[in-house]
Amino acid sequence: MNISSPDFVQGGPMPQRCTADGDNVSPALSWGSIPATARELVLVCEDSDAPLPKPFVHWIVYRIPPTTTELPAGLPETWAVVEGAGMKPGMKQGVNGKRRCAYDGPSPPIGHGVHHYHFQLFALRKPLELANPPDRNELYSLLHDDIVAFGETIGTYERAR
Repeated sequence: MNISSPDFVQGGPMPQRCTADGDNVSPALSWGSIPATARELVLVCEDSDAPLPKPFVHWIVYRIPPTTTELPAGLPETWAVVEGAGMKPGMKQGVNGKRRCAYDGPSPPIGHGVHHYHFQLFALRKPLELANPPDRNELYSLLHDDIVAFGETIGTYERAR
């Protein structure tokens, strides 16, 4: 699978509006080459450079229909994503590292250098069975055996001193 953003080039800096120093809006993303066997897509954005034992989760979106090929910029800050503006009913947001069901943009420690934000798209062979919004640990424990394809794009951000 492929995934990209019109807001930043692969491996390049993310615009300030998509960070905690700007408007904190989620970037637009698009993807393709979804396998015919996919029944659900899951998007996770993690900071691999966070000074923590595990990557810091900035965003989880699940229950994305496999026919969906993009997310517009500025996904609403709600658990259940409402239909409209290119959104499909049923899409949900999981619990990020700040314990919110929303996108929280890059905000690395000042002076910590460039951080890498991995936007990972998973195609699953069966829909997730979840009663509540998952956090990273719960989500990854469920994904492992059902991934049929994976795609990733990386944006970077460094906070000014």
